[in-house]
Amino acid sequence: MKHIPFALLLFSLFAFLPTASAQKPKPENPEKAIKTVINRFFDGLEKGDTTLLKSSCTPTMLLQTYTTDKEGKMQVYTEELADFLAMVGSPSTDKYDERIKFEAIHAEKSLASVWTPYSFYINGKRSHCGTNSFQLVKTADGWKIQYIIDTRRKQGCE
Repeated sequence: MKHIPFALLLFSLFAFLPTASAQKPKPENPEKAIKTVINRFFDGLEKGDTTLLKSSCTPTMLLQTYTTDKEGKMQVYTEELADFLAMVGSPSTDKYDERIKFEAIHAEKSLASVWTPYSFYINGKRSHCGTNSFQLVKTADGWKIQYIIDTRRKQGCE
């Protein structure tokens, strides 16, 4: 008779285990938030909205391009964020449209790496294509772009 209360206690313990584990919060999937930040960056570019664009970046974001120079040698070019924002915010009749494809997103708690092949259009005509590599960090305000390096080429665009 002494075994029945213990068996009941054991049964009760196991009966509540699935419920307790089901109530644990699911780990956050950052992919949607990361895509949102990157898409906001390009929305800002397309609209010429530097406030929208800056809201997706850290204040110290680094922009680089790896492309051929005038002699045909591969070269890394660095653009200051302030210069990029001034270009985007300058009145222009040109319409910029960068069409990206999210190919790979790797993220952990506070760091993400994103690979996006792209085609860049000016006034509806393809200017060039390449691949963007984004590095994002998770800040108190959410995911922000810290670094972008891209390739650019005129040929071999699909």
